[in-house]
Amino acid sequence: MSKARAEAAAGAPGLLLKYLQEQNRPYSAQDVFGNLQKEHGLGKAAVVKALEQLAQQGKIKEKMYGKQKIYFADQNQFEMVSDADLHSLDARIVALTAKVQSLQQSCRHMEAELKELTSALTTPEMQKEIEELKKECAGYLERLKNIKAATNHVTPEEKEQVYRDRQKYCKEWRKRKRMEEVGIETDEDYKVTLPDP
Repeated sequence: MSKARAEAAAGAPGLLLKYLQEQNRPYSAQDVFGNLQKEHGLGKAAVVKALEQLAQQGKIKEKMYGKQKIYFADQNQFEMVSDADLHSLDARIVALTAKVQSLQQSCRHMEAELKELTSALTTPEMQKEIEELKKECAGYLERLKNIKAATNHVTPEEKEQVYRDRQKYCKEWRKRKRMEEVGIETDEDYKVTLPDP
């Protein structure tokens, strides 16, 4: 056994007695070992030995539950609590529980706000994006200016006239096609297709 482990084992009874008195609830040896091993470096054998020693000295109580021993502080060392004190403690527990729930809700709101803030753009990132959008907007304005300045625009009237002319020529073509079908020659002979009206 290392020197540190030996020192921890030697101080185990005092440490475990203090722990059981502060917690004032029943524990198995495994529970005590699991709760204290990381912080105090106690081995399981040292915990079991210290608990048995304390029980033999009458400093703590032990009870058998099936095959397992349960250890707890001797309740005679604690002052008797009146019903009024118990009711007062119950009321305090209710108030503290409500406070905990309120704080947890506040924490959830803060966490949501923090998540939103961390996902948002920083000021430099926002400024960079604004500059890029300004450049993009300037490019669109320049294109619009060039389009407006062009002299080769087609007016709505001119467009309508082109559609009317097309319909007229398609109508004439259909007439001619019917004449062709009498027997002279056909569009199919020349692989020509009539466009849609």
